Amino acid sequence: MTVPILETKHLKKYFRTSRGDLHAVDDINISIEKGKTLGVVGESGCGKSTLGRVILRLLEATEGEILFEGQDLCKLNPRQMEKMRRELQIIFQDPFSSLNPRLSVSEIIADPIRTNKLLAHKCEIQDRVIELMHTVGLSDRFINAYPHELDGGRRQRIGVARALALNPKFIVCDEPVSALDVSIQAQILNLMMDLQEERNLTYLFITHDMSVVKHISNQIMVMYMGQCVEVSPTDELFENPIHPYTQALLSAIPVPKLRRDRGKRHLIQGEVTSPVNPKPGCRFAPRCPYARPECTGESIPLTEQSPGHFVSCVLP
Repeated sequence: MTVPILETKHLKKYFRTSRGDLHAVDDINISIEKGKTLGVVGESGCGKSTLGRVILRLLEATEGEILFEGQDLCKLNPRQMEKMRRELQIIFQDPFSSLNPRLSVSEIIADPIRTNKLLAHKCEIQDRVIELMHTVGLSDRFINAYPHELDGGRRQRIGVARALALNPKFIVCDEPVSALDVSIQAQILNLMMDLQEERNLTYLFITHDMSVVKHISNQIMVMYMGQCVEVSPTDELFENPIHPYTQALLSAIPVPKLRRDRGKRHLIQGEVTSPVNPKPGCRFAPRCPYARPECTGESIPLTEQSPGHFVSCVLP
């Protein structure tokens, strides 16, 4: 049996508000094998980015466990966590705001190396920076450039190089291509897949783009209002989506067909209910065309419908 490199068990993150607790991440259980990619999809505000930050302990979990190579990150003290961060990195969504405008390309990439004291001599650090630039496809001529002088694709390549600087094992990719043009998206995605194959990296890939997640992921988790409603191997999810919310997400993918027999769209009616002190039951029920009385009142657990395909729904 393959031992996962990262697991979460009943992971929760609540934010205290004046009206009660906002359930941003609510009882999430995931398992990612080494060298694989778990895609996390869902509409804006469903808790995808919060999940990634909680896993890295950029935000502290309210409850639950985060197991990285069998070690619970939630139990590590600040000094232990500082060492562990070399194994865990993040690529942010906006390649401009995530870079310090006062630092050059070489200074940005070298910053984590200096901070973690991986290399002592200036020449060694400079050689390492050039090596990382070549790895992500940046020319030497940009070594003294500043972020505002570069386009979005090159900025994101700097972000990737910075994430690789400490030779991590696990990277949270928080919508790393959503702010880029389509042609640049493909370049960055292919770069990340090549790096994963070369370095045996493990990704948690967060996105709202179903076409992107299909291209890069081995497994996909669908989130709605802080909860996992469906998780499955990628091909299985696209061939046999079970949860009504997943069906609606997939039907929204643009398909270039001139004929009208494109297939039925699953339109979602109504507004998202408040995530503050949500009632037990399926949180998608108020918008679901198939909602039944048993959808509310009690929590609906994930059940396995086929090997590796879990769904939180009363329909199956």
